[in-house]
Amino acid sequence: MRDTLGAAALAAALLVPPPAAAADAARGASLAAPCAACHGADGNSTTPLVPSLAGQPPVFLTLQMVLFREGIRAVPAMNAAMEGITDRDVEDLAAHYAALPPHTDPPHADQPERDAAKAARGAALSVQHRCGVCHLPGYTGQNQMPRLAGQREDFLLHTMQDYQAQRRTGTDTTMNAALYGLSGQDLADLAHYLAIQR
Repeated sequence: MRDTLGAAALAAALLVPPPAAAADAARGASLAAPCAACHGADGNSTTPLVPSLAGQPPVFLTLQMVLFREGIRAVPAMNAAMEGITDRDVEDLAAHYAALPPHTDPPHADQPERDAAKAARGAALSVQHRCGVCHLPGYTGQNQMPRLAGQREDFLLHTMQDYQAQRRTGTDTTMNAALYGLSGQDLADLAHYLAIQR
């Protein structure tokens, strides 16, 4: 009986993974130099169609880097950049970018000025389509859902177009379904509204 209980306890201990080391944002910063060319030195992109990473949830960042590394999400520049990167590197990079503050003023010099009519239509669409349920009411993101507030407008629009056209899926098809039936103008209004959120 004692041997059986001892074997069971040992088996249970082997099934429990060791506690993960905390991600090291400082080490992530040291790895981020190549990323700055496209995503910005402070994680706020000024490059067309390239997303800002500052303030994104670490789980979201980790997931995207793993998808790129494994070739599940196809973006050639990112697939090449993530080739051979370790799990520790991924987690440390995610911690670094999650800790950076997103811009709170107009986020990009090349962004258009706030368009009140587009913003109002985008706000109504975001409520109608319940964007704040997954991305949180302030559109700051959570877990595997990205921060949308202050993101580049062109990137937001391009991403929504890709989801709608079935050129992209996440870990599930929620976004593809959420954007079904929206017009091109609807997507543009949503992108504008989300980009100007602080």
